[in-house]
Amino acid sequence: MTDPRAHLTAALAAHYRIDRELGAGGMATVYLAHDLKHDRPVALKVLRPELAAILGGERFLKEIRLTANLQHPHILGLHDSGEADGVIYYVMPYVEGESLRERMNRERQLPIEDAVRITTEVAGALDYAHRHGVVHRDIKPENILLHDGAALVADFGIALAASSAGGGTRLTETGMSLGTPHYMAPEQAMGEREITGRADVYALGCVLYEMLTGEPPFTGATAQAIVARVLTEEPRSITLQRRTVPPHVEDAVFTALEKLPADRFSSAAQFAEALHRPGATVPVTRARSVAMKAPALPANRATWIAAGLAVLGLGAGIWGWLAARAAGRQPASWHYVQLSDSVPLYVAAPSFAVSPDGSTIVFKSGVPDFLLWVKRPGDLHATVIQGTARAQNPVFSPDGKWIAFVADGHLKKAQLLGGAPVTLADSVAGGFGGVAWLDDNTLVYVASNLTELRRVEAAGGPSTVVLHDTTLTGGGIGEPVALPGARGVLFQYCGSQCVTMGMHVLDLRTGKQTLLLSNVAGAWYLPDGHLLYVQRDGAGFAAPFDLSHLRMTGSAIPVLQAVTLSQGAGPPLLDISRSGTLVYVSGTSSRNDVEVARVARTGAVSLLDTTWHGEFNSLALSPDGRQLALGVGVGGALNIWVRSVARGPATRLSFGNADRRPEWSPDGRAVAFIRDSTGSSAFSSSGAGNAVYARPADGSGSDRLLARLSRPVQEVDWSHDGRWLILRTDNGAGGAGDVVGVQPGRDSTPVDLVATPFTELQPALSRDGHWLAYTSNESGNLEVYVRPFPNTNGGRWQVSNGGGIEPRWSADGREIYYLDPSPRMMAARVALGPTFAVTQTTSLFTVSPSLFILDQFHQAYDVSPDGSTFYFLIGRGGEHTPEVVWVDHWFSDLKGKLGR
Repeated sequence: MTDPRAHLTAALAAHYRIDRELGAGGMATVYLAHDLKHDRPVALKVLRPELAAILGGERFLKEIRLTANLQHPHILGLHDSGEADGVIYYVMPYVEGESLRERMNRERQLPIEDAVRITTEVAGALDYAHRHGVVHRDIKPENILLHDGAALVADFGIALAASSAGGGTRLTETGMSLGTPHYMAPEQAMGEREITGRADVYALGCVLYEMLTGEPPFTGATAQAIVARVLTEEPRSITLQRRTVPPHVEDAVFTALEKLPADRFSSAAQFAEALHRPGATVPVTRARSVAMKAPALPANRATWIAAGLAVLGLGAGIWGWLAARAAGRQPASWHYVQLSDSVPLYVAAPSFAVSPDGSTIVFKSGVPDFLLWVKRPGDLHATVIQGTARAQNPVFSPDGKWIAFVADGHLKKAQLLGGAPVTLADSVAGGFGGVAWLDDNTLVYVASNLTELRRVEAAGGPSTVVLHDTTLTGGGIGEPVALPGARGVLFQYCGSQCVTMGMHVLDLRTGKQTLLLSNVAGAWYLPDGHLLYVQRDGAGFAAPFDLSHLRMTGSAIPVLQAVTLSQGAGPPLLDISRSGTLVYVSGTSSRNDVEVARVARTGAVSLLDTTWHGEFNSLALSPDGRQLALGVGVGGALNIWVRSVARGPATRLSFGNADRRPEWSPDGRAVAFIRDSTGSSAFSSSGAGNAVYARPADGSGSDRLLARLSRPVQEVDWSHDGRWLILRTDNGAGGAGDVVGVQPGRDSTPVDLVATPFTELQPALSRDGHWLAYTSNESGNLEVYVRPFPNTNGGRWQVSNGGGIEPRWSADGREIYYLDPSPRMMAARVALGPTFAVTQTTSLFTVSPSLFILDQFHQAYDVSPDGSTFYFLIGRGGEHTPEVVWVDHWFSDLKGKLGR
C-alpha cells in the first residue's frame, strides 16, 4: 500500500516541504510545511481521500477560493489551494500558539474577561464574513486559534465549500457531517438547506457557554443523542454553575442559543454588543426560570427521535412543527431602534421594508444621494446597497434575497449581498406609486401616469396591464401590497390631492378591483386571516379578511396607535414581515400647531415670530417681500390671513370657510385664493367645480370672482402683467394635474398650457412672464421643467436631474429654486434668451422633513425677492428624530388583542 505521507510529499515537492503532522480532524489532516517560494512556515491541510472523492476537486476548490478575499484581523487567511496527483489541499498561515480547545483542555473554565474578549473577537470576524456572504458553519474551539492571546478563526469556507460542492447528502451517508454536534444549530442538525449566519451565532454561543462552564450546552454518548437534546431541551443556567457570571452575559448566551433562528441575535455584532452592554436590546424579552434545564428525555427515547429523523427523513416537518409551536408562545418584544447614526431615515415618503423572516430592514436615506441601506438589529452600522441612488419604494422578494425599488422612473432589483442592480421595467411611478413582489415571482407596479397597475416577471421581460379602470379618475393609484399566493394586490387610490383616500383590492384572477375601506392610508394581509390597516389619524386596526373572496368579513379591533404617515397625510411608515416582525415610525404628524420660519441660503433657521403659531397650511410672500398671506385652519374652517413679516398681528382676509392656497397679485394689492364650493378640494358631484377669488390685501371691498372651472383647481399663479391666471387642475383622465391658463375679464375659457397623460404640478411663472416652470412625472420621476409662455409648445427643458419639485423663480429670473429628493434646496442658475439653458446648479441647504412641513403636491415655501431668504412652515417645538419601533413576535400581541 502506498504510504500517504510519501505520496503527499512527492505530489507537492515543487512547492512545499512537508515537515510533520500537526493533527487530524473529521475532514482533513494538518501538516506543518515550508513554503519554498516564500520561505515561510505554513499549515497545509489535506482533505481526507474519501471526502475528496465525494466532493470532486474542481468544484471544491472553486468554492473555497471565494473565502480568499476575506481580509480581517481575526480571520486566518487562505494562502493557496489546489489539487496535485489526486490530493486536494489548501494552505493557511502557520500560527505559533495554541487552539482554544488546547487552552480549555488545560484550564477547563476561562476567566470571564478572557471568555468575553475571545467571543467578541470571533464575533467581529463572523460579522465581517456574514456581511460578505460567507457563513462558517463549523465554529468550535478547535477552529479558534490563539496567537499572542488574540483569536483567529480558521477553516473559513471548508464547510461551505463542501456543502456548495454538492456533498452534503453523500457526506451523511458516509458518516461524516458538516459541523460538530456539540456546536451545531438546530436547523443545521435538522438538515435545513439554507443555513444563515445565525447558525454561526448559535455555535459561538455554545463556545462561550463552554468557556464559562467547562462543558458545551448539550452533551451525550452519541451524536444522535446530542442532536436530540439540542432539539428538545434547554441548557442549564450558567449562573447556577458559576455565580460570578454577570446576568447580562448569561442573557446574551441564551439568546444566541435560541432554538429558532429568528429568535437569536440577527448578527454576530449584536451578540458582541449584548456581552458588553448590560440592558442592550435583545430580540426576545423573556423571564428566565431558575432551572433552565427542561425535563430530560430518556436516553433511548432521545436516540429513537434522532434515529427517526435520520431514517424517515422527517426533519423538515418536525422542524416546522417546532417553529410553529415556538412562534405561538413567544411573547412580543417592543423596543425603539436607531437605524443609523450617520444616515437618517427619510420620512417624507414610504421609506423602508422588512424582510420576510423579520431579521433585516432596508431603508432609504437622503444622505447621500437617496440611497438604500441594509440594517439588522445588531449591526452597529447600516450598509449601503450599491447602485440604488435616488431609490424609492423598497420591497423584499419572497425569499428575502433581493430588494426591488423604483429609481429614475425604472423598476429595478438588487441583491442584498451585492452586485449591479437589474432593470425590469420603465415608465414606473415612484413616491406615491410603488411596487409589490408576489409569491409567484412576478412584480406588480404603478405606471408613471398613476392610472395603471402593470405586471412583470422578476427575471425581466415585457410587462402587461393588470388594472386600468376608468372609474378611478381625478386622482392616482399607489402603494400596491401583495396578497399570499399571488391571489391579488391591495392598493391605495388617492382622490383629488389625497383629500379622499381609500384601500382597494385587485383580484388577479378576474382583473376586477373593489373598494375595501375608506379613509385608510395603508393595509397589509396577516397570516392569521386578518387585514391590518392604518387610518389617516395614525390608528391601526385588524379586521377579518376572506382571502378566497377578497372581502372583509367582520368588525375591526384597534391594535396600534400613533403610526406616522409620510408627509402627514400619505402612506404609513410601517411594514410587517410574514414571521411577525413589525416595524413602524411612531408619532402622529399633526399640523395643528405650526410656525413660520426664515431660512437663509446657508440653511440657518430663525422663527418669524415666536408668539405666532396655529393651524397654518400654506403661505405666499408678497412681491415686495414685506407681507405674508397664509392659509389657516382645517376641514371646513379654512381661511386666508395676512400679516407683516416685520411686526404686528395677523388679520383675517377671507370668510368663506373653505378658502386656501393664497397667491399675491403682481402689484401686491390683492390676494387670490381657491374657494372650494363643496367645503373640500374634492370635485363636487353636482358639477360645480372650484372657483378662484381675489380680495384686496388690506381687507377692504369684497371678494371678486376671477375664474370658475368645471374641474377642481389646486394651485394658482398670477402673471406679472396681471393678464393671466395660471391654474393647476385635476384632469378628467385619471392624472393628478394639468396646467391651464385663463384671462380674467377677457376670456374665461381655460387654455391648456401643459396637459398630458402625466401629472403636472406647481406652476410658477418667471417675473418677466416669458417662462413657465412646473413639475412633471413624465420621466417616471418628478422633475422640474421649463417651457416658454404663453406658447408652451415652443420648447421644453429639464431643470432638475434625479428628482425635483416645487420650482420658484428669483425676482431677476436668473435662478430657479427647487427641492431635490434628499430633500435639499437647490439653486439652478439659468440663461434666458431666445432659448433656455441651465448653466450651474448649487445645493444650498438640507430641508429636513422632520422639521419642515413639506407637501409634494403643492408649493410648500416661498422666497424673498433678492433670493436671500426662504420662508417655510415648521412644526412647533423644532425638529423631531423619528422614533422607529421594532416589535418581535407581534403576532403574540395581536392574538391577545383579538381574544384568541
